[in-house]
Amino acid sequence: MAFEGLSDKLQGVFKKLKGKGVLTEADINEAMREVKLALLEADVNFKVVKEFVATVKEKSLGTDVLESLTPAQQVIKIVNDELITLMGGTNSKLTFSPRGFTVLMMVGLQGTGKTTTCGKLANYLKKNGKKPMLCACDVYRPAAIDQLEIVGKSVDVPVFTDRDSKVPEDIAMRAVKEAEYKGYDVLIVDTAGRLHIDEELMEELVRIKKNTKPHEILLVVDAMTGQDAVNAADAFNQKLGIDGIIMTKLDGDTRGGAALSAKSVTGKPIKFMGMGEKLDALEPFHPERMASRILGMGDVLSLIEKAQENFDEKKAAELERKMKKNEFTLEDFLDQFSQVRNMGGFGKMMEMLPGVSGKVSEDQLSDGEKEMKYMEAIIFSMTPAERRDPSILNASRRKRIAAGAGVTVTRVNQLIKRYEETKKMMKMLNGGKMKKNRLFRGLF
Repeated sequence: MAFEGLSDKLQGVFKKLKGKGVLTEADINEAMREVKLALLEADVNFKVVKEFVATVKEKSLGTDVLESLTPAQQVIKIVNDELITLMGGTNSKLTFSPRGFTVLMMVGLQGTGKTTTCGKLANYLKKNGKKPMLCACDVYRPAAIDQLEIVGKSVDVPVFTDRDSKVPEDIAMRAVKEAEYKGYDVLIVDTAGRLHIDEELMEELVRIKKNTKPHEILLVVDAMTGQDAVNAADAFNQKLGIDGIIMTKLDGDTRGGAALSAKSVTGKPIKFMGMGEKLDALEPFHPERMASRILGMGDVLSLIEKAQENFDEKKAAELERKMKKNEFTLEDFLDQFSQVRNMGGFGKMMEMLPGVSGKVSEDQLSDGEKEMKYMEAIIFSMTPAERRDPSILNASRRKRIAAGAGVTVTRVNQLIKRYEETKKMMKMLNGGKMKKNRLFRGLF
């Protein structure tokens, strides 16, 4: 999970503080020493760590903190606020042209996932009402154009290509004219990368920039490379002038040093983060939500947004009708699993829940995913009649279902019990005994 190592260490520091009740200057100094070590181990830039710890320490030693009834909570709030500031303060959005046509130029080194990220960004923009086109300007890497075409097809976005030309800036300029002529409102230009930063690469990017006049230049970096990603971002910014960063593979970066250092070192905000391999796994970067995750306080807003993306009004209305008539079936129960999976799976949801983030081990998450698969296998082994009316599941039917799913009869009985408990709970929710947001009626 993202920031797992750092999150565990910081939560350990704060647990010690909470246990003391009253804090002294010595307690603060010890806590800040541990915070400093935790950040350095997370591969955060040394200068950034030094300034961060000094600021937190200075604010934590104020009389309003030390004389507070809850000094530990005050320190946690200060750390939270400073983490938010460190990562940019607020969500930095894309800038679109006021005249209606926007060019986004994507740059980066090879191996960062730039071409795939172009597709992810196009998919994100489509979902938010834009009409994007992709442009293939990497004329050097074998199959780079093919890769972008495959990605474009996957998200149903057209790709401008010219396999005969070896002049990227000319291809980009013609793509701009083509996109405007055909009524697209965003052109995403996928440029070539190198294994390292060199003059030839930069000169080519400068020429493309001059010909296309992009409204934003977005640098794609790999979070897993830590400070190398930050150094690359600084170099690209100095030589080309970037407007924002897209950080890929953040879901697999247990340290988080790149995300915590990038804004301070480059002065440029992280605008998006890649949280998986799928083409819908690109999310806006929210510093306040990320700080909340790091400190184990969850990310309820992102959870709600994911639910909204996968929310089906018709299904929710139908489920509500069924609950009122006590017609909730095992088919409906099975549908809840697919909704959880659409939201990123069991693990992704756990990361966002307050009090759970950082406390659920990889083994526990794996067990949760396995349990969902077992339950799906059991339900798929039933006949349509059995799924719609579980009351007919006698001993012989359960034995047959268990054999078909490759599980024990005990597991089948446990599933039926969970189903009955869920049905009872949802009946209460829809009966008015408990108030629940309409958005989540079909999710739990």
